[in-house]
Amino acid sequence: MPHRIDIQPAGLHFEQRPSQSLLQSALTQSIRLPNFCRNGSCRTCMCMLVSGTVSYQIEWPGLTREEKKEGWILPCVAEAQSDLVLDVPDAVDLKK
Repeated sequence: MPHRIDIQPAGLHFEQRPSQSLLQSALTQSIRLPNFCRNGSCRTCMCMLVSGTVSYQIEWPGLTREEKKEGWILPCVAEAQSDLVLDVPDAVDLKK
């Protein structure tokens, strides 16, 4: 069953696609999240996980333990394990 990803404050949403990162899933559904390297090292996509659970496609993404505890995630290498709410102020609906 696909997970719903809600993006605040823009009020956007998309579904997590199997085997895709959150970033890839968003882009395939015409939502642009900030990004650059797409491999978990540049931190351009770093955003706050308001609610839900993610897993990572790489062993240790470019976040400190403290940042992970605070709720920061990297959508370029993260996959939803539940419905999510993300705080991404620079998210853009490409359909508009």
